[in-house]
Amino acid sequence: MFKVIKRKKMIFVAVITLVTYIISTFLFTSHNMEVDAVTYSYGSRGSVVREIQTRLKRWGYYNGSVDGIYGYATLAAVKQFQKKNKLSVDGVVGNKTLAALGINTGTASKSTAATSSTNDQNVLLLARLINGEARGEPYEGQVAVGAVVLNRTRDPRFPNTIAGVIYQPGAFTAIVDGQIHAEIQQSSINAARDALNGWDPSGGALYYFNPAKTTNKWIWSRPLIKVIGKHRFCS
Repeated sequence: MFKVIKRKKMIFVAVITLVTYIISTFLFTSHNMEVDAVTYSYGSRGSVVREIQTRLKRWGYYNGSVDGIYGYATLAAVKQFQKKNKLSVDGVVGNKTLAALGINTGTASKSTAATSSTNDQNVLLLARLINGEARGEPYEGQVAVGAVVLNRTRDPRFPNTIAGVIYQPGAFTAIVDGQIHAEIQQSSINAARDALNGWDPSGGALYYFNPAKTTNKWIWSRPLIKVIGKHRFCS
């Protein structure tokens, strides 16, 4: 009789231990899934929302207060940013939109890390092009040169990658004269990041040129959008 009771007791303890393990594992897994799936949407509040607003405001998407409250104005700005950067236009700031904004919350997945690596390569290449073409120009003009490259990637008349646009034969003087390999300045890197994150001071331009240096008569026929520093930006 004592042995039977002891055996039942051991079975009971084993069952309790197993159930506790299963519940703990489920709760732990659920917690990790929630962390990996952190998103910011209408009604969210906090420092990350404030950073989202700050960047969107800097790049001209958002005109409201940087208050850390995800309201209607922030929602509209996020959607505009997503549309510009070919993301899902849902107004929800998840991993992909955070990465496009250049915000690292520490919850990026492996796929996001791979995207970040590609983005780093694009930043460096675009920065070298900006450095070779526009160093010494006003910062806004440097960003505008980067924006022209990105505008071309979205136009069917040009290659659809940054590298393809930059290395298209005869497209940029910096490739021809080797200035793309000049010592890079921090402002060029910053300008590349701002251009990649959606700031377009060029107004959608596909071309630019320096009137004092160009020998190309055709470029003068392009409709002028604006002048920044020594460069004329055209459509």
